[in-house]
Amino acid sequence: MDIIISNAGATPIYEQITRQIKGLILRGELSEGEALPSMRTLARDLHISVITTKRAYEELEQEGFLTTVPGKGCFVAPRNLELAREALMTQAEEHLSQAVHIARTGGISLSELTETLRILYQEEIV
Repeated sequence: MDIIISNAGATPIYEQITRQIKGLILRGELSEGEALPSMRTLARDLHISVITTKRAYEELEQEGFLTTVPGKGCFVAPRNLELAREALMTQAEEHLSQAVHIARTGGISLSELTETLRILYQEEIV
């Protein structure tokens, strides 16, 4: 499992981990029931605090992406991936709706907004 973190951006490290693991699950790169690295192993591999990985795993568990089996570790939770993707799409649409409103208010054209989205989408690897 390859996770890339950046200390340069404004996105907290736990959130970068959470987003990337969600992406791996939604793309099918992590399968239902597949074990994730232990919190300590992931923290060591990424050179970060165990507290940070614990927060990321807890958030993923609260959102239904992971299940924790005491004494065994964290595993990809069984879930309907289409429902998960639909929920993320709804969330993205809400944010894009806000962006459209702001752009219209500020006189930003659709082509400028589209170009900005394209650039941000390409940059937002983590």
